Amino acid sequence: MNLKLDRPLVFFDLETTGTQIATDRIVEISILKVYPNGNKESRTWLVNPEIEIPENVVAIHGITNEKVVNEPVFKELAPTISKMIEGADLAGFNSNRFDIPLLAEEMLRAGVNFDMNDRKAIDVQVIFHKKEPRNLTAGYKFYCGKDLIGAHGAEADTNATYEILEAQIEKYDDIESDVNFLSGISSHNKRADFAGFILFDQDGEEIFSFGKYKGRKVRDVLRQNPGYYSWIQNADFPLYTKKVLTGIKDSTNPKKQIPSLEDLQNKFNKKI
Repeated sequence: MNLKLDRPLVFFDLETTGTQIATDRIVEISILKVYPNGNKESRTWLVNPEIEIPENVVAIHGITNEKVVNEPVFKELAPTISKMIEGADLAGFNSNRFDIPLLAEEMLRAGVNFDMNDRKAIDVQVIFHKKEPRNLTAGYKFYCGKDLIGAHGAEADTNATYEILEAQIEKYDDIESDVNFLSGISSHNKRADFAGFILFDQDGEEIFSFGKYKGRKVRDVLRQNPGYYSWIQNADFPLYTKKVLTGIKDSTNPKKQIPSLEDLQNKFNKKI
């Protein structure tokens, strides 16, 4: 094994109802857990998303509404998935921009805590695009010399992602095999939240990346315009973004109690 691990590394892939992090749902999740000794553990679940899977999305991954109607909903699977990824770093293909943020939304919606404060994230797609700008199927062919059978199936994509990362480490002399390096090279802008609505500036201060306060320090904006916090909390932003914003707000007002995951979930349920 080319990877040098101090703790488990979880490769995972999601098939979903669409690409909107805050509103779409998981219909399939596959996890490949790689241990420091090289042992592997894998699980794949179909998931009832509790919403309609659009026909144009079915055409991509082949998972129909009929196929998942009798499968467990994500809330039933969340404790098992949380336990499986506990104490592990995360890796995937386009995972920093999509899979991790959407998984976080599903976890928080299910009332299961999720954050990345004690994890590293490796996005194999970012490494791939920095070295050989192409998609997963082309990457599998380029690095592994194989045709990707079953593309857009979570299990096939997950295993292909693992094999590509192993091949990348072997191919490039300047790609180190430890998780810290791989996580660093996987990153674009440093984000405070997954969706990129809140970034870090050069001094490590949180700033907004959108709207009329783009580039402004979050703490300054919340002091000057407290209503902006309320607007974001009641608007269609990802739950994890709201959680991060609440943490920043409460760090400037430590006497205020941080809302629980149950409070956030109740707010979400009221909206739908």
